[in-house]
Amino acid sequence: MTAQKVSSLDDEAVQDWDQLILRMTKLQDAMGSRLFPATLDRLQEPYEDRPMLDKLNRLEQLGLLPNAEDWQRLRVIRNRFAHDYPEDDALKAALLNEAAESVASLAGILARFERVAVYGRLD
Repeated sequence: MTAQKVSSLDDEAVQDWDQLILRMTKLQDAMGSRLFPATLDRLQEPYEDRPMLDKLNRLEQLGLLPNAEDWQRLRVIRNRFAHDYPEDDALKAALLNEAAESVASLAGILARFERVAVYGRLD
């Protein structure tokens, strides 16, 4: 995505990008608020009342998160869409590119959790 492409998006393309952003943010919210705690609970890890950073670090230790810092980076990307409304097309394009790239990371993380849920292991 470039600034020039952002400025020339038609209504349908804007709706498509809006759906990508909405689904990306909802997926990340659901993973952080429901999937991560439920997984730790299922694994009988005593992290219910611990801060999110502790949960992320434990999930990383268990091999479910490749890197706790990457999750926090994904959260920053999500928050930019929730709180920032840039007017500059170049900035919009950069944010959209970050969001599109984050989808692959989220899908990879989700696949790790799915492998554990289905097979009981990561491999």
